[in-house]
Amino acid sequence: MQSKPIALTILDIISIIVLGVAAYLSLFFAPTEAVMGQVQRVFYFHVGTAWVGLLGFILAAAAGIAYLVTKNMAWDRFEVAAVEVSTMFFFITIVLGSIWARPAWNTWWTWDPRLTTAAVTELIYIAYFMLRQGIDDPEKRARFGAVYTLLGGLSAPITFMVIRLFRTIHPVVIGSASAEAQGGFDMTSDMKVAFFFALFAFTVIFIDLMWNRIRLGQLEESVEQLKLNVAI
Repeated sequence: MQSKPIALTILDIISIIVLGVAAYLSLFFAPTEAVMGQVQRVFYFHVGTAWVGLLGFILAAAAGIAYLVTKNMAWDRFEVAAVEVSTMFFFITIVLGSIWARPAWNTWWTWDPRLTTAAVTELIYIAYFMLRQGIDDPEKRARFGAVYTLLGGLSAPITFMVIRLFRTIHPVVIGSASAEAQGGFDMTSDMKVAFFFALFAFTVIFIDLMWNRIRLGQLEESVEQLKLNVAI
C-alpha cells in the first residue's frame, strides 16, 4: 500500500481545525436560545452529523449503482466507506437528538415519525454489515451489498422529508415549521453563522474520514487476496 498522501495529511489537520472552530462557534459564539437555554447548542452538531449521515447513505446507493454497472471493486470500497462513516455519524445524530429532546419534550425518546424513521435507517445500515460478514466471496458480497444500499438508500430521503409530510413534534428549523412542533426556534444571524459553519466542518470531516476509510479498504482487499492465494 502506498504511503499516506500529503493532501490527506493536510486534510486530517484541516478537519481537526474546523471541528475546533465549529465547537467554539456552537458553544461560545452563538447566543443562548431564549426558551431552551444551553441545551439548544447541541443543535449545531446534531444537524451537522445528520447532514453528512444522510448524504453518505445516498452516496452509498449511487456507488452501489455504479458497481452493478461497471463491476469495478473500487465502487464497492467507496460504498463500504460511505456506509461505515455515515452510520457512525447518524448514531451520533440520534444520541445528540435524545440529549436535546430531554428538556424540550421531557423525554429521551418518543416514537415520533422523524425519530422512528431515523431509528429504522440506523438499523438498516447496521444490518448491512451483518449481511457483508456472512458472505465470503468478494464479488458476491459486493453485488449483494450494492443492491442492499440501493434499496436502503430510500430511507434517507424518507427520513429527511417525514417532518415536512406528517404531523410531528420534531421542529423544522429551515422551512415551514409544523404547528405541532415542540422545541422549534428562529435562528439569529450569529446562530446561522454557527449553523452553516458546522455543516461545512462536518462535510470536510466526512470527506477526510471517507478518504481514510477507502485507503483502509484497499489494504483489507490486499490482505484478503493474500489469504485466498495461500488457501489455493
